[in-house]
Amino acid sequence: MLNEFKKFILKGNVVDLSTGVIIGAAFTGIVTAFTKGIVEPILALAGKGPNPELKIPIMKKLVEVTEKGPDGADITKEVLKMIELDLGIIIGAFISFLITAAVVFFVIVKPMNKLVAMANKPEEPAAPPEPSEDVKLLTEIRDLLKVK
Repeated sequence: MLNEFKKFILKGNVVDLSTGVIIGAAFTGIVTAFTKGIVEPILALAGKGPNPELKIPIMKKLVEVTEKGPDGADITKEVLKMIELDLGIIIGAFISFLITAAVVFFVIVKPMNKLVAMANKPEEPAAPPEPSEDVKLLTEIRDLLKVK
């Protein structure tokens, strides 16, 4: 039963599943804190603002907005809104992904690969047994006959 459990644990799909769970649960908070505490302020310096405002304007678009008026009635008006690409969010998410992938690789995948390689390592062949005295004597006789 112990050997079956060992084989089950060392299967690749079990490791992949546990890796996914760990990524989703344990490292999310750490990566989020790192991104918010270190990456976003650096991006904010590049974007010249308190938040990573690396936005590229694409076009202006007229959008209908509904608001509550002073009497509680809905008022619909058109507002000109800028459509932008937000590169700060994309860069932050990419850096978060790279950090998560590196941590998972070096903490889980690399050690697990080493364990699997050690478990699958073929046994060293045993050294041949020492020949008996009879075999040694017969070998000497054979070698002497070859010389003559």
